[in-house]
Amino acid sequence: MFRTVGQISEEEIEAASLRSIETLDQMPDVRWIRSYYSAEEGKIYCEYEAPSVEAIVEHARRAGIPFDHAEVVRELEPGMFA
Repeated sequence: MFRTVGQISEEEIEAASLRSIETLDQMPDVRWIRSYYSAEEGKIYCEYEAPSVEAIVEHARRAGIPFDHAEVVRELEPGMFA
């Protein structure tokens, strides 16, 4: 999923991350795996494990963080095809 955040400071990223973690404590079925920030695009790309896209949207709403779009994806690794 991705969030459009524009140019943000390290402090803003940290504050949003802490709100996210606090919210996740109340949503044990949603797990934040990792995120990547692109200053050039002004977007944060996030990877979650969750029972549904709706659960990720609810997490963003509760945490007060932007939400633009999410897709359900399947993990692929080179070893799967050797």
